Amino acid sequence: MINGAKLTAAPIRWAMVGGGQGSQIGYIHRSAALRDNVFQLVAGAFDIDPQRGRDFGTSLGVEPARCYADYQTLFAEEAKRPDGIQAVSIATPNGTHFAICKAALLAGLHVVCEKPLCFTTAEAEELQTLAASRGKIVGVTYGYAGHQLIEQARQMIAAGELGEIRIVNMQFAHGFHSAAVEEANPATRWRVDPKLAGPSYVLGDVGTHPLYLSEVMLPALKVQKLMCSRQSFVASRAPLEDNAFTLMQYHGGAMGFVWSSAVNAGSMHGQKIRVIGSKASLEWWDERPNQLSFEVQGRPAQVLERGMDYLHPAALHDDRIGSGHPEGLFEAWSNLYYRFALAMDASDRDDQAALAAIRYPDIHAGVEGVRWVENCVRSADAGGVWVDYQ
Repeated sequence: MINGAKLTAAPIRWAMVGGGQGSQIGYIHRSAALRDNVFQLVAGAFDIDPQRGRDFGTSLGVEPARCYADYQTLFAEEAKRPDGIQAVSIATPNGTHFAICKAALLAGLHVVCEKPLCFTTAEAEELQTLAASRGKIVGVTYGYAGHQLIEQARQMIAAGELGEIRIVNMQFAHGFHSAAVEEANPATRWRVDPKLAGPSYVLGDVGTHPLYLSEVMLPALKVQKLMCSRQSFVASRAPLEDNAFTLMQYHGGAMGFVWSSAVNAGSMHGQKIRVIGSKASLEWWDERPNQLSFEVQGRPAQVLERGMDYLHPAALHDDRIGSGHPEGLFEAWSNLYYRFALAMDASDRDDQAALAAIRYPDIHAGVEGVRWVENCVRSADAGGVWVDYQ
C-alpha cells in the first residue's frame, strides 16, 4: 500500500515543456508527479508565449530565471547548472513530440511524454534506439493503466482463471466532439489538424488507451493482422477520423475489436475493456474504475472491489486509501509517475534487476501505439482491408 513513505533517496529534478495556464493535462501531470515527493518541479518552458509561460511558472513556485522561452533554451541552460534537471515531461501538441523527446534524450534527460510519441513507427524506433543508447527512461502517459484493478485483471488472466483467451473487446467512445466544437475551441482545433495531430484523430487520441490496457492484461497476445474502417462524421475533420472500427486477429487465433470514437453522443467517456476466455470473462469500465466484473460461466456474476484483501498482492501494492473510498484518474496517474521515478532512479544507479521488475508504459508501449495507428490508417485508406501487422 502506498502511504507516503520515501520511495527514492531524493526527488528527481523535473521540468515541463507545455502544460501551461489553462492546460487540463498539465495540471494532471503536476498533480501526479508531485503527490509522492518523487519529483520536484524546478524548471520549465510552459507556454509558446514566453512571458505568459514565465508568469505561470512563477505562480507554481518555479524561479523566474528557470522559466524558459522554449525547450531548446531550457535544455541548454539547465545542462550548465550543477542542480540542473534530470527529467522532463512533454505536454504539447502531437506534432512537437518527436523533436522535443529527441532533444531531451540527446541532452541526457529522462522523458515522460504524452502519446503519441510521434507520427511514424520509424521515428518511434529511432527514439527507442536513442533512449537505449543513452540509458534513459521514456515513459508514456497511458494513465488509465495505473488503476489497481488493471493489475488484478493481469494477474487473474496469468493464473488461468479465464481459460483460453478468445476475444478482447475494447472501446473508448465518448460524445464530446459529436459536433464541430473545434470551431470555437482552439485547444481542440489542433487535434483535427493533420499537421499538428498526425495521420489520425481518434485512433491515436483515444483508441490506443484501451489497446494499451489489453497489452498490460495480456502481454503475450500479439496482433497478427488487422482491418480498420474510419469515418469523418463531422465532415470538416476529413481526412482525420472522428470514429473508427478496428478488427484484429492475434497470433494463436484470438480476436480483438476496438471502437474509437469522439461522436458517441451522450457518452461521458465510454472506455471499456472486456476479456473473454473459454471459462470466464473480465470487464473494466473507466467510469466505474473501482470495480472489476468477473463472470464465470454457470455461476453468479461477481464484482471485485479495489482495496479489498482478496485482490492479488500486486494489485494491492498500488492501493492508496484502503477499501471503500473511491479512487480515480489522479490516483492512477500518480501510480504511473511513481513508477516512472523508480525506473529513472534504477536506471541512474544501473540497477538492472530493479528496473526489470517495474511495470510501466515505457518506450516500447509508445512504439507499439504508433505502430498500431499506422497499421490502422494503412488498412482504412486501402478501403478497410485486412493487412498484415508490421
